[in-house]
Amino acid sequence: MRFYKYHALGNDYLVLDPEDAQTAPSNESIRIICHRNFGLGSDGILYGPEKCEAADFALRIFNPDGSEAEKSGNGLRIFSRYLLDRERVSEDPFTISTIGGVVTCKIHKGGHLITVEMGNVSFKSEDIPVPGASREVIDESIELGGEKYRYCAATIGNPHCVLPLTEISEKMAKHLGPMLETHPLFLHRTNVQLLKVIDRENIQIEIWERGAGYTLASGSSSSAAAAVAHRLGMVDNDVTVHMPGGDIILHIGDDYAITMTGPATRVGEMLLDEELLG
Repeated sequence: MRFYKYHALGNDYLVLDPEDAQTAPSNESIRIICHRNFGLGSDGILYGPEKCEAADFALRIFNPDGSEAEKSGNGLRIFSRYLLDRERVSEDPFTISTIGGVVTCKIHKGGHLITVEMGNVSFKSEDIPVPGASREVIDESIELGGEKYRYCAATIGNPHCVLPLTEISEKMAKHLGPMLETHPLFLHRTNVQLLKVIDRENIQIEIWERGAGYTLASGSSSSAAAAVAHRLGMVDNDVTVHMPGGDIILHIGDDYAITMTGPATRVGEMLLDEELLG
């Protein structure tokens, strides 16, 4: 089984083409393949391109725990770069269908920067989803480990919980992330971002991804966190998101439509030995 490995600001994925595997790996196989010590090691598997009537290509995104993700900004940039490397797309815009919706991608000259129209962020409780009365889930209270925090929830095709804080760190993300990911409030679990606003054009985030854990960078997390900061009146429409793995540039348009631009880097090809899954 042949895989193509890429990373987007340290968030790494293995691309598995249906030409090399007629079906996606099982949940247990995904957990083994993605394991950092016992497998090839990655933050997930991108299975595609598949045929699709709604878009030029269809993509399935798997977390390293075997669960399937609705959308991934970094995954979409990586998959776009893979399509370019395989000469299936050019620098003209094209569309990709995910469980979380159809997005439009544009590869810049050289292939190192890719722009993705991520879709619209919603703060509505029924869209995320979270229980309770229909509302925008903005600046609400949540208790974690005996401490109370203010949070906002959002979705851009996948769920997010954003905690605005004055100081953030990897240690805090690893402490709060697991509690928030599996909190009963979030019916489908959630991705977590700790948000620090630097100024009106820059934010910093630490990320705990649903099904993956602590992550160096995330496109959908960047989108959700920037949208929350904008909704709270703390940033303008053009925002640079600073993460441990690097920076992503976002534009927040009407109705919180997010346009994301960031890099994707080819790492190499990997051939999985049948012994691993035997």
